[in-house]
Amino acid sequence: MLRAKGSLLSIDLTARSATTEEIGDELAAFVGGRGLATKLAHDRTPFDADPLGPDNRLYFTSGPLQQSRMSFTGRMNATAVSPLTDGIRSTNAGGYLSRNFVETGHPAVEIVGESDELLAVHVTDDGVEFEEVPELEGASVSAVTEYVEGVRDLGAEHLVTAGPAGENEVRFACIMTSDTRAFGRGGLGAVMGAKGVKCVSFDGDSAPDVEVPDVQTDVHREAAQSDDLMKRQGTTGGTEFINDEFSLPTRYFTEFSFEHVEDIGGDAVEEKKYKRGTCSQCAYGCKLPTRDEETGLETEGPEFETVMSFGSCAGVGDIVDVMKSNDLCDELGLDTISCGVTVSAYLAAEDEFGNAELVHELIEKIARREGVGDLLAEGVDRAHEELGVENWSSKGLEFAAHDGRAINGQGLSYATSNSGADHMYSEILSMEYSGELDPEGLDGKAPVLVESENAAAFKDSAIACAFSSDYVTDERLGELFGADPEELYAIGGRVVELERHFNNERGFDRSDDDLPYDLPDFEAALDEYYAERGWNEDGTVPDRKVEAAD
Repeated sequence: MLRAKGSLLSIDLTARSATTEEIGDELAAFVGGRGLATKLAHDRTPFDADPLGPDNRLYFTSGPLQQSRMSFTGRMNATAVSPLTDGIRSTNAGGYLSRNFVETGHPAVEIVGESDELLAVHVTDDGVEFEEVPELEGASVSAVTEYVEGVRDLGAEHLVTAGPAGENEVRFACIMTSDTRAFGRGGLGAVMGAKGVKCVSFDGDSAPDVEVPDVQTDVHREAAQSDDLMKRQGTTGGTEFINDEFSLPTRYFTEFSFEHVEDIGGDAVEEKKYKRGTCSQCAYGCKLPTRDEETGLETEGPEFETVMSFGSCAGVGDIVDVMKSNDLCDELGLDTISCGVTVSAYLAAEDEFGNAELVHELIEKIARREGVGDLLAEGVDRAHEELGVENWSSKGLEFAAHDGRAINGQGLSYATSNSGADHMYSEILSMEYSGELDPEGLDGKAPVLVESENAAAFKDSAIACAFSSDYVTDERLGELFGADPEELYAIGGRVVELERHFNNERGFDRSDDDLPYDLPDFEAALDEYYAERGWNEDGTVPDRKVEAAD
């Protein structure tokens, strides 16, 4: 079976040392990416580790497809215990980092311990260097890139960076790469900041030899020739459709549609797009470099989730205002979904929906934990009672745009996800939007959800972009990896199993698989989901299943 190759590089910040270890068995069993990182974290991170303490281990991992010439493979994975959800969290980012990462010769890099001094860590195929960088304290993401370019002649595509939000341990701080691409959800930027790491650079010329079958050429050609709307409008292309036919969460989830949707949706974004944007090796090119000629503002995006969180959810109906929110989050290192929803919770509390100037002030205050920003930096789950608003989160993670009240299978997915309200944890939402599944009700959806979660977990291990499904079909995935799709998705199931067990050991059980709204026959659907996975009725994984997953 196709899998990543190489060794684990373990970086101890406390000792300022680095060691390499063989991980052949883990790679053989889990392929790479999210699966490899989950296995390593499950076995090496103490179950009681403080997410912001030295025992938490932060993993960066690639998969075998990052050594192909195929579109949809310009991505990487990051994994750690989340400061926002308190459970294990994996997230991936696009851009241009992955090829530079694998050139170090390592498919996995582990960072443990903490530094008393702010560090830039430089990883090459020759070793690791620790550079004290007190002058970068509080620096924006682009300022860090400028510094490293000047000192090391390495651009943004070589870097992972914690912005001011990460340094200040904002619970939804993200890790940035290529300046505008984010390891976005769950606060892993705060993990990096708590460890005293401002950035890590990756460079080398020692990628292990991984032979990827020729079917990659067919995928790449079709991606280049496609005329999909997404190539022009990214994920915003369906904004009006979702608003009109389903639900676009509006004014902190109190309404289901936004009257100014045309001013922030796909057409509005496309009007501001000024050049093509893509990720490493990808001919699909769905990214959104945007510019407002009047103000001179340039950013990348906003994507659909940001259009919701800083647009409809905040009651803001001007695409330039949403672009500015997006740009601030990129520069400061903030997840746009959690930040926008948390800001919207404050707007709800203060009856300030639509106040874009206040939104931008709050983003800055959150990143630096100034004034009310210190409260909001904790996220909705920890701040909602003091704000006096509803808790729109699941397992501590703020809800994404795809509304489970309108597409009920996605609601069940938010509840069962080991990451909380994560729209990328399964692929069931696309089936409900397309009509392949009736969006109403939960009857018969639990088995579909299990298959969908397993498929997503395997693709995150491969690593293949979530938007590759029309091109990287089950048949082609089998050709690429030399195995039946059922065998591949069984690997994804083991990844989900290990994540759930890790969280169980941290106290998670059925009571955490919950939602702030009612769905029809929800408890029966949970029972069916646990039975389908062979788990206990309380949502915990039996010991025999953990041993099988290992």
